[in-house]
Formats: sequence, C-alpha cells, structure tokens
Amino acid sequence: MEPTHWAPHLVMQAKHPALPSTSGISLKAQHYQQIIETLPDIGWFEVHPENYMCEGGPPHRYLTKIRENYPLSLHGVGMSLGSDISEQHLKALSVLIERYQPQQVSEHIAWSQHGGAFFNDLLPLPYSKESFSCVSDNIDKAQNYLKRSILVENPSSYVGFSENDFSEPDFLNTLCKKTSCGLLLDINNVFVSGSNNGIDPYRYLDEINPDYVGEIHLAGHSIVTLANGTPMRIDDHGSAVKKEVWQLLSYFIEKHQQRFPCLIEWDSDIPELQTLLGEAHKASKRIKLALEKNAPR
Repeated sequence: MEPTHWAPHLVMQAKHPALPSTSGISLKAQHYQQIIETLPDIGWFEVHPENYMCEGGPPHRYLTKIRENYPLSLHGVGMSLGSDISEQHLKALSVLIERYQPQQVSEHIAWSQHGGAFFNDLLPLPYSKESFSCVSDNIDKAQNYLKRSILVENPSSYVGFSENDFSEPDFLNTLCKKTSCGLLLDINNVFVSGSNNGIDPYRYLDEINPDYVGEIHLAGHSIVTLANGTPMRIDDHGSAVKKEVWQLLSYFIEKHQQRFPCLIEWDSDIPELQTLLGEAHKASKRIKLALEKNAPR
C-alpha cells in the first residue's frame, strides 16, 4: 500500500544491490539494437525514467532485454524537488522501480513545475533556509513513497543568487545528513558553475563530504560569448568531456582514494556507441591512475 501521508524516515528503505563502482554510459534509443547484439564491455547503463513512463512499446522491450545483462540506474529530470513534488510522478516512478529493480535512483536539485505549470528545464533555486526546508521535505516524501534512498545531483548554474544562507557544498552536505539521501556529484556541473560564477572548483570539491557521494557524472559542455564579450559555459552534454573536467575527476579520486560509479552523459549530438564506450574507458583509466598515484607502496 502506498503511504498516504509524508513523515521523514517512517518508511525505511529496503536494501538494494549497489551500482558497481565502474564506468557506465547513458542508454540511448539509437544504440538499443547494437547493445543487445554485441553486449559491450561496460559496467552499467543509466536512463531518464520519464522516457519510460508508459505501459509498453519498443522502449520497454529493449530496456527489459538490456536489463537482463546490465545493472541499471534511473536518473530523473521531472521530480522538481525544489517546488511542488507530484504524487502522480512518484507513482509512475515507483512502477518503473518495481519493474526494473534499478541499483540506483537519482534526481536533480532544481525545480521544473509550479502551480500546475510545467517548464521544460531544470531551474535553479537559492540556497536559503526556505529552499532547504522545501527540498529536504520533498526528499523525505520521495524516499518514503519509493521506500528507498535516492541520490540528488548538484546543478549547473549561469548566474548566482545575491542572498544565500548556505554555500552549495554546505547545502548538499547538510541535505544528505538530514535526509539520509546520497549525492550524485556532477563534476562537469561543478566546473561549469564555477567558471560562470567565479567559484574555485577545486575548493568546491574539497568541501564535499565523499562519504555522501554515490555516483559521479562527467559530460561535455559548450562555450558561448555574451554580448559584452564574457564567455559562458553551457552544460549541454553534447561533446566529449573537457580537459579541465578530467583533471577535476583525477583530483577528487586521488584526494579521497575511493572508487565511485562514474557515468558519461551525452544527451545531444549523440555519437556512435563506440565513442561513448571510449569515453567510459577513459574515465576508468583516469580513476585507476589516480588511485595508484597515492597508493601505499
């Protein structure tokens, strides 16, 4: 029976097999058949659950077949943790979780709906006490409804709010501590937001508690020039991972000497499967080298 009221931590999450601490890629429709036929050497796949919130059809047939051979992560874009969380959305997500038994479920720290209106974007929120209360309550609602913990992802941003009660790392660490959720650390977002808002991405990573990190995302981004000549980095997931982002990954892994599930995101101008696999293997190599650098002799 589904919970009819929200109360933090009253519904404790069942234990689920962990996502392997290897590299994975986003699952794209144009690669379904090739994956089924070749069973590529990749640790796991991640999908946006919103693309599968229907009863049947080819997407489910392909995903069912792929799930037979690979671990799966559901990475949501529609829960809107920063506004009015939708019970209808949670119900559709719970159906997918029951059907596919994913190793991991995650969502963005953002808002995308309000007052019945839906926006086709992940919109930022201030790091205020009011926002913290809203987001933490919604995480509790989601975890109680789904009967499992989730990860929340740090956003990309292009401007900052003038008044905040928390830094972004403090906001995320405190959310994880209060709600028992985990953190999906998007290192591309750390670099994009830092570049756009004058924040040192290395200092940002220093302030993140690695014990909360359950997954890392890597992606490409583009650079546009504003009318005043200022460059702005856009988190468009449409190209290979940039050098600076690889360097941040190496820094974080070397500093903490831990392995994490690591995803290559590529959502626009999607390349051939082999290109995605190559990026994932590059991530695995980077992580291996970072772990070896400070390994005891």
